[in-house]
Amino acid sequence: MANHKSAAKRAKQSEARRLRNKSTRSSMNTAVKKVRTAKEAGTDNATDLLNSAKSLIAKAAKKGVIHQNTAARKISRLTKSLG
Repeated sequence: MANHKSAAKRAKQSEARRLRNKSTRSSMNTAVKKVRTAKEAGTDNATDLLNSAKSLIAKAAKKGVIHQNTAARKISRLTKSLG
């Protein structure tokens, strides 16, 4: 446990951020997985799922959950895989 009041606050903030980031990352990864499974199944809604996945990836990058370059790479590879 933290010995100082400020350290306790930082620990509390870090935990809140960790949970928020985990949720964002999880929803992003789920969207990517849905795109890949739709592509493998050959369904028509893969492009719609791709657009929603792109949006979630961009939002994660904007929030700082993932780096901008990582987001660009993920979007690029996902788009390329459908093309």
